[in-house]
Amino acid sequence: MAVRPFIRYDDKRLHTPAEPVEAITETVRMIWDDMIDTMEAMPGQGVGLAAPQIGIMLRLAVVDASEARGQVVRMANPEVLHASVQLRKHEEGSPNLPGVWAPVERPRAVTVRFLNDQGEMEDRDFVGLWATSVQHQIDHLNGKTYVDHLSALKRKMLVAKSAKYAKKA
Repeated sequence: MAVRPFIRYDDKRLHTPAEPVEAITETVRMIWDDMIDTMEAMPGQGVGLAAPQIGIMLRLAVVDASEARGQVVRMANPEVLHASVQLRKHEEGSPNLPGVWAPVERPRAVTVRFLNDQGEMEDRDFVGLWATSVQHQIDHLNGKTYVDHLSALKRKMLVAKSAKYAKKA
């Protein structure tokens, strides 16, 4: 298991839909393990990670929005089946755009279908921060980032600010 480097926002892989996972193999499990290590090493401890964020173009994500940690949900090919009408605003950020955050409104609750770590299809409800993180990861799997939910001007400003931040770091 290893902490993997994040690709930069301008890398075309972050803006390209990821490929479906055909089966849960030992390789997929090793990627999930690396993703969990990478998520746990994120500044402020991340609550989710999608494989494209580390340059792996597979529809794999991990989420752990628990306070105590250690409740990671491993997902392959996640898709939202149902989203609540009620929205929730949350400050989102990404290690692919370091140093910047922005409020994004998303459904407060979602039902997601995914292939779990046992290779079985699972439908699970997520609420609050869990729901926000799952939707954020699914965006990454679809070639989108949280700044795609913002106006073009706000997005341009955040990308420029992040680039300055990255040069200083």
